[in-house]
Amino acid sequence: MINPELPSICLIVSSKEIPEKLEIALKAGIKWIQYREKELPRKEILKYAFWVKEITKHYNALLTINDYLDIAIAIKADGIHLGQDDLPIEVAKKFFSGIIGISTHNLEEALDAQKKGAHYIGYGPIFYTTTKKDALEPKGYDMLSLICKKIKVPVVAIGGIKKQHLKDLKAMGCKYVATASGILVGDVKSNVENFLELFQ
Repeated sequence: MINPELPSICLIVSSKEIPEKLEIALKAGIKWIQYREKELPRKEILKYAFWVKEITKHYNALLTINDYLDIAIAIKADGIHLGQDDLPIEVAKKFFSGIIGISTHNLEEALDAQKKGAHYIGYGPIFYTTTKKDALEPKGYDMLSLICKKIKVPVVAIGGIKKQHLKDLKAMGCKYVATASGILVGDVKSNVENFLELFQ
């Protein structure tokens, strides 16, 4: 089983952040990118995925692809991130030998993902988020703290995470965070530096 040494901060980008904001974030020190795109045709997503692969490779950063196993395989991504309604992890493992992360929303899903061999789990949304149209109700800190204690693989907190949340998240035992707007809205370089100050 892969036991990845994951960077503490995962920056989630869509096609509109490529290449300008993405490259600013990588230059500032981000070492893990998740490319997530829901709006474009599959051919367009593949085109952008190749761009992201080249940029992340240049900066020696980890790249995971959200949802699309075929695209992750095609561009030789480091990992794939799957939701609860995506391809089951046991099927993905038959075709993909890289890092596999699973989105979870409660302890039962987290334990199930760990049992089936997820290399990390995403847990959330912790706070309200405008990034996903179908986002669930925020989970808050308490369940995150419990999951961080119960789950052995890395637990990545996600959902509305901004710099003002980082101290409390760390106090809850959280070691990994994923964000989009927390870094991409406003001064990208300054936002990255704020995140790296506590999660590095």
